[in-house]
Parts: sequence; C-alpha cells; structure tokens
Amino acid sequence: MEDIIAVILAAGKGTRMKTNKAKVVHKIYGKEMIKRVVETAQKAGIKDVVTVAGYKREDVENVLGDSVTYAYQDELLGTGHTTMQAIPYLKNKKGKVVILYGDVPIVRPETLQKLIKTNIEEKAHATVLTAIVNNPTGYGRIIRDSIRTCERNYRRKRCKR
Repeated sequence: MEDIIAVILAAGKGTRMKTNKAKVVHKIYGKEMIKRVVETAQKAGIKDVVTVAGYKREDVENVLGDSVTYAYQDELLGTGHTTMQAIPYLKNKKGKVVILYGDVPIVRPETLQKLIKTNIEEKAHATVLTAIVNNPTGYGRIIRDSIRTCERNYRRKRCKR
C-alpha cells in the first residue's frame, strides 16, 4: 500500500457546544474525540498523522502528546484554511492524504481502509466518504450524481441499465 498521511482537523471552537474547552477534547465514553480519531487512523495503518490545532491548542496537545505532528491555525478562517495549514508538512512526501475531522470519532478503521483501497484501485484523485442520514438538518449536503454512479457501477456489473 502507498504511504498514507492523515491530516486531522482539530482547530475549531465548537461554539454550538457552548463550552470553554476545545470541542475535540470532549470525551465520549471516557475518551477524548480527538484521541479516538487519531487511534482510528493508526489502527487503519496510517503511521504519519498531522493534527491541525487552533482554538485551545494546548488542550489538544495535552491529550495527544507527541503521538502526532502538529500544524497550527492562528486565525480560524474555516475548514479549507485549516486544511491548508498542513501543506508544509506534506511537502516532499509521496502517497495519499486522508483528511479527517477531529470531532467525528465514529468512523471505523475498516471503513478508512476500504476508502483508501477504493481510492487506489479507482486511481481517483479524490474520494469522499459520506453518510445517508434520515434528517440531515444542520449538516452540509452532498448531492450524488446517480447517472455517473450508475455508469461506474455498470462497468463493475453492479448496476443494470
């Protein structure tokens, strides 16, 4: 398998949580969300993890210690800007980059492995993991192009015309 680098976005305030802590250090079943995400990446076989910290970065550092490389976002200018802070840590590296959210601790290692495998097999430039939820209120939207999906699946004999 190619070298895989995980970039974990963990810079946001979490204002909707109405807390003084960095949102990613809140615990779920006794473990910080950010720690769960890092462990998931590692269990999926990703050894190189860059965590982008911003708001209350010391909290994130206290939880993760030296288990990751840190990039920092001084001005909180959105998800795209957060991701850009990892670019200097990706220079001169070869392989795939997996971008994960520090406040989404429920992705399984097997799911990440399948995502990476699919990306490599399809020779894709990008692969996006999405979920179908009953009530997507409050979430962003991904509109799937059913025709294109069907075309790709037809080639794999998974879709009938």
